[in-house]
Amino acid sequence: MPASEAAPITSCSEATQSARNIAELLEVMWERSKDAAATAPASTSQLRLMYVIDQQQGIRMRAVCHLLASSPSNVSRMCDRLQAIGFLERLPCPQSRREVTLRLSPAGTRHLQRVREQREAMLHQAINNMPVSERTALTQGLTALAVQLTATDGAEHRRPGAHPAA
Repeated sequence: MPASEAAPITSCSEATQSARNIAELLEVMWERSKDAAATAPASTSQLRLMYVIDQQQGIRMRAVCHLLASSPSNVSRMCDRLQAIGFLERLPCPQSRREVTLRLSPAGTRHLQRVREQREAMLHQAINNMPVSERTALTQGLTALAVQLTATDGAEHRRPGAHPAA
């Protein structure tokens, strides 16, 4: 049955499985686009770190650890690598000499922009091939999913003892 004629998803578990499948497919595509856009190495974990810093230039290291649910030592090692390739700047915190703030360097910002452009082009091509009604449904569904994910912040759904990759 063609995708445009697929049976509607009715159960929460079917929707969850469908969302998981899309997330996994996007992870593969993102990795491919990162490789295609990369002029310097940056792992998936490092890109996540760069996204967080890009959203909040001057963010404190402690806040990054919390947002990524990662240990200070893991975040520090990622920062070391990003700083070594010229993508990250560490600055003293104006309010506390004991803390460090993080910001992307101009090279880091350009790299992240190239990765985003590559990923957006991949998505645009796929979404452009969808009928308008499916694009509308996708937009509504993804908007609703984003609202729910933001509301729960994913914290309620973490398995006890699970350690997110950094």
